[in-house]
This record gives sequence, C-alpha cells and structure tokens, in this order.
Amino acid sequence: MNILVTGGAGFIGSNFIKYMLQNKDCNIVNLDLLTYAGNIKNLEGLSENKRYTYIKGDILNRGLLDYIFRTFEIQIVVNFAAESHVDRSIEDPEIFLKTNVMGTQALLDTAKDYWKLNLADKYSKEFEKGVKFIQVSTDEVYGSLGPSGYFTEETCLAPNSPYSATKASADMMVRAYYETYGLPVCITRCSNNYGPYQFPEKLIPLMINNALKGLSLPVYGDGKQVRDWLYVEDHCSAISAVIEKGKSGEVYNIGGNNEKENIEIVKLILDKLGKEHSLITHVKDRLGHDRRYSIDNTKINKELGWSPSYNFEEGMEKTITWYLENVEWMEDIVSGEYMRYYNKMYDGR
Repeated sequence: MNILVTGGAGFIGSNFIKYMLQNKDCNIVNLDLLTYAGNIKNLEGLSENKRYTYIKGDILNRGLLDYIFRTFEIQIVVNFAAESHVDRSIEDPEIFLKTNVMGTQALLDTAKDYWKLNLADKYSKEFEKGVKFIQVSTDEVYGSLGPSGYFTEETCLAPNSPYSATKASADMMVRAYYETYGLPVCITRCSNNYGPYQFPEKLIPLMINNALKGLSLPVYGDGKQVRDWLYVEDHCSAISAVIEKGKSGEVYNIGGNNEKENIEIVKLILDKLGKEHSLITHVKDRLGHDRRYSIDNTKINKELGWSPSYNFEEGMEKTITWYLENVEWMEDIVSGEYMRYYNKMYDGR
C-alpha cells in the first residue's frame, strides 16, 4: 500500500504512522505544514526508514498534491490535516474553513483526477484494489447529547462550534465526491483521543503539565461535561481496519466505551501524580460548550470486527507514564507562542 497521510506530524497522525509502519506492509508519505500543533520530533527515528517520506507542505497546494500522487503512486489517503481546537476556532474561524474544508476539497480533487487517470489503464487491477480516501472526522459533528443515548452513524449532524461545523462541512464534501464521482471514500468519526504526543492545549496533557509544575488546573464551568475517551493506539487500529475492510461510502463511528466527566479525569491525574485537588480552579465556561458526547461502536464492531483494546485506566496509566518520561518533549512545546495563547485563554477567566 502506498499511503498519503496528511497532518502526520500531529498527535493522532504521528501515532498512526508509527502504528502502520510497525504493523502493516506499506509505504507512507507524510505531508504536514508544521503549524503550531505539528511537531516533527513526534516522528524521530523514522528518517532512516525507507518506507517513510516526510514532505513539508500545505494541503491547499494543488501542484504539490499532484506531484505527491504521481511520484509516490498514492493509493490511499488518510486525511488527518485539520485545525482541531474548539477554543481556537472561536477566536479565529477563518483558518478552520481554509484547512478543514478547502484543504479537504483540494485533496479530494487531486485523488479523483489521479485515480481516474490510473484506473483507466488496462494494467490497473492491482492498483484499483487498494484505492480509498479516509476522512478522519469527529463525534463533535453530531452536536451535544442529553444525559442518555449514543451517537450512531445515522445521527443527524448538528455541529455547535466553528470547528465542528467545518469538520461536518468536510464530511459532506467527502460524501458528495462518493455520490457524484464514485470516489471510494470512508468517513470515520472518533470520540476524544488521548495518549502520547498530544499537544498540551488539550485536557489531559494540559492537566498533567500544570500538575507537575504545581500550577492551577483550569476547569471549564462545573467540569461535568462528559466525553467518551479513546486511547490513540485503538484509534489507529480502527482506521487500519477501515482501510482494509471498510465499505466505500460508509461512515464508521470509533469510540473507546469510556465515558468520563472532565472533573473526574482532572482528579484522577492529580491522584496519580500525588498532587492536591486544591490545584483545581474552575474558570468561566467556553462559548457553546457541548455537554455530552458518547459513541455507539456497534457498526464497526459487527462489520469490521474492531473493538477497543484499552480500558480507560490502562490507557491513562500508559499516557501519564509517557509524559513523565518525556518531560523534555513537553518543555519544548510549552514555550513561546503556546504560552502566549495559554495566557490569553485563561488569564482573568
């Protein structure tokens, strides 16, 4: 398999690349612009791997996309490239529209044109077997749940933030390219990921970092927002299953079966690190904060045979251990631009 991974220097993308190179017979091209959340250090050690190529670039650069598809004979696209932080989307929605919507459309166009050209070739049967476009999306496109029930693949889209609205828009473009052009696509919608290499604006690494430094842990509102937590390696194995067995045109929800309140997680981290709960500081809730997400995994389990391997306790143990063993990685991240953003978001709330 020749796979183009976009956004592969980010949290989930870098974990996915490592998972695939370790477990599958594939060649991977990683296209990443290295914006604030992309970190090439996430992929240290792969530069000598002949099955891995890194290219710095923008998914909006159609000339570059065309070059990559032709040069590396791309059969599979896994699109992780996205602006993904809700708070940042509230501050500046425009960049989310450019990357998440227009970037996805540029990828779709390039894949459509390149695959159509190659599938017209009489020697294309083996090539055709592997062709697929995987759009990595989020459960946030479904909106907010009440105290009961689950998101299924049939749940109506009702995004409540600029971020989730752009992801829902991208999903609709992917669906349209399947319906209109017959492009072989699958859409995956995952619950909240956690694990190694996650950028510290997200809940779990933010709380770990602040707790280790004895800083206050900012919790939005009452902290009782509920999320279904998915260990990142489980997410990677699910995407691999969709690549191998997913049916074109289908959506697959990917969840960890681990519903937790945010405040529960914050207290668990403090307990694991031997820190006092007095470090918790409740701050003004963010705009449009969805109360609860929860994923129904039935479809991907029954049709593709996938289920999560990690329960929350196991995943958190591995996650906290990784951050404790990689303090230098965190220190490199939480400097400069990130600290200016952090202070802007939490000072005075």
